[in-house]
Amino acid sequence: MTSQTCTIRLTVNGGPRVAEVEPRRLLVDFLREDLGLTGTNIGCEQGVCGTCTVLLNGASIRSCITLAVQADGAEVSTVEGLAEGGELHPLQDEFSAKQGLQCGYCTPGMLMRAREILAQNPDPTPEQVRAGIASNLCRCTGYQFITEAVLDAAARMRRAKETAS
Repeated sequence: MTSQTCTIRLTVNGGPRVAEVEPRRLLVDFLREDLGLTGTNIGCEQGVCGTCTVLLNGASIRSCITLAVQADGAEVSTVEGLAEGGELHPLQDEFSAKQGLQCGYCTPGMLMRAREILAQNPDPTPEQVRAGIASNLCRCTGYQFITEAVLDAAARMRRAKETAS
């Protein structure tokens, strides 16, 4: 019995990728093992915890229950794509400054979910941030520091946008 593969073409963190994958290959495994993007962590492997969250065409998804072939033709963003030109993204910087990470295991998924939240609403309330990140589980921080980090990053991003205009 031979293994059947499919060719997928996608953009990962702004760069084009073409790969041969087995039809049942999970996106998280493709990112980690085939592309070497190990920032996306594997948690529950059931789509519940949010540890494996990445953005697919700007929307957060659970890469542990998404097949790599489902990303064919799409744009995938992982935590490795947040920093630009050696500069941390404001979310990464604020997570560090505000102690929004403890063990750090949930952090990549939480950062990607926060990126989506701020793309949809650049000026969220604390309640909106809490509701938005509630889909990602963290066992260390109690969410308060994460909420503060997202709000402070949002303020920095708004100021940077105003300065650039």
